Amino acid sequence: MQTIIQKLDNEERLNENEANKLWDFDLFTLGKYAQKIRTKLHGKKVYFNINRHINPTNICADTCKFCAFSAHRKNPNPYTMTHEQIMNIIDETVQRDTKEIHIVSAHNKNTSWEWYLEIFRMIKQKYPFLHIKALTAAEVDFLSRAFNMSYEQIIEKMLEYGVDSMPGGGAEIFDEEIRKKICHGKVSGQNWLKIHKLWHEKGRQSNATMLFGHIEDRKHRTNHMIRLRELQDQTGGFNAFIPLVWQQDNSFITNKKPLGSVEILKTLSIARIVLDNIKNIKAYWATMGINLAMVAQDFGANDLDGTIEKESIQSAGGAKSANGLNLKTFIELIQSSGYVAIERDSLYNELKTY
Repeated sequence: MQTIIQKLDNEERLNENEANKLWDFDLFTLGKYAQKIRTKLHGKKVYFNINRHINPTNICADTCKFCAFSAHRKNPNPYTMTHEQIMNIIDETVQRDTKEIHIVSAHNKNTSWEWYLEIFRMIKQKYPFLHIKALTAAEVDFLSRAFNMSYEQIIEKMLEYGVDSMPGGGAEIFDEEIRKKICHGKVSGQNWLKIHKLWHEKGRQSNATMLFGHIEDRKHRTNHMIRLRELQDQTGGFNAFIPLVWQQDNSFITNKKPLGSVEILKTLSIARIVLDNIKNIKAYWATMGINLAMVAQDFGANDLDGTIEKESIQSAGGAKSANGLNLKTFIELIQSSGYVAIERDSLYNELKTY
């Protein structure tokens, strides 16, 4: 333990074995070191953006046990939106100064690849200033398999049709034994990393996620972070890491006790310590709740995501995120916590200080 403390004091990188031992430290020791890193990088700033989440379909070819969003499991209301319906949402949200459109779909084999991609061109033609964050690596993998195209071909089409950056969804936990149990048939952990590497090699940025609190062990979380760190050493393309707290309502994973706040905050703090080459750690309020997300700003996180407006995936599993949060609430929560509210764009350029 003393060797690890010395390395933390000297701000030296921990290897995977050392990182696994961090779980034995108490929360406040981890928080002290995580917050030291956070303060060095960001001071008292807490970032957020004004964004709109859109989930165009919930009909999915994959059967992930942790998911409550997919229509063919416990969600009895299948839907697929038309491009016109999506554009109506875009028209409305632009009036509220939204700057990012975040589009993630299920894997709908009843559509065409053009249905997935053409909407991005439509958005860009009408609102060229909007940043489009769309198509997870899991969606890229699905489109590749469904329409017999390589990852490279899909990525070229993403660029052609107007996608600006990739969300981090579909990462779940990289360990393949865990994936066999919770999302067999979906993109592998190795291919998730490959797709993001290909995207980064095009000079584009993406987010990275980790879904935790289901059947994984702590060592699986650590390994997930180390593998992200290794790719970031190669490409530098991840602009944020987002630990997603699993939502258990309506899931096919049963008899699992929800994680407590201490375990969630420990995970955030260890992520801040281990991921020394990813600048931003997001406490995604849609999965951990806004109150705990604010506390997480004292344990290494520096971002809350955004106003969202409408969210369907996490809320289907029980999260209180269906209708987003308004801008005034965001700013007041950050300021009352002793931090400085910073509106950012999708790539972490600062737009406004409150």
